[in-house]
Amino acid sequence: MHSTLTEHARCRYGDEYRPAVACCAAPESSFVEHLAFADADSILAMLHELCPQLADGLLPVWVRNLAYRLVLLQRPDDPALLREAAQSLVLHGPDWDDIAADLRRRAEALDPT
Repeated sequence: MHSTLTEHARCRYGDEYRPAVACCAAPESSFVEHLAFADADSILAMLHELCPQLADGLLPVWVRNLAYRLVLLQRPDDPALLREAAQSLVLHGPDWDDIAADLRRRAEALDPT
């Protein structure tokens, strides 16, 4: 089994920055369950290690969106995180522009820098 969420994601989806690893034998639902119950630090570590430039990496967009949603549920008042999630949404298609704008407004209300 996988010791970290990052390791599980790397095994399941790959990592463009490291050599390929053996494909995950567990069903994708196993990864989703691991993600759903992970703490914010573990989720952010996965996102930052596998997608360090936000627009890169091999994680599917739905995994990124879900990961940011889960982190924001755990840290709803973190303006830097709200901005990071908004930027990720903007980079991955116009379907989420309204949500990204709302996240930016929330960040601005918390920290008007």
